[in-house]
Amino acid sequence: MANLGRPMTGKVLVKPEAAEQKTSSGIIIPDSAQEKPQRGKIVAVGKPKKDEEMEVKVGDMVLYGRYAGTEIKIDNEDYLIMNQSDILLIIE
Repeated sequence: MANLGRPMTGKVLVKPEAAEQKTSSGIIIPDSAQEKPQRGKIVAVGKPKKDEEMEVKVGDMVLYGRYAGTEIKIDNEDYLIMNQSDILLIIE
């Protein structure tokens, strides 16, 4: 894995899970109909904002809003950069 750098203050870098390619009954979903994943793994965390602590850490699995973050590509890998406040749930 390449050095991904450090996000700016209050930001996190998330590696989204792959989109579901089959339904539970085994029907293959075409790329155009696949839903955007809303779950991913934290791969980098910025420093906390002045009056806020960073509640997530590298390695945490999280759920985030459907339209949260900005999609970026690093070394042909897809990532999302988002505010910590865009994260809805830390999966334990």
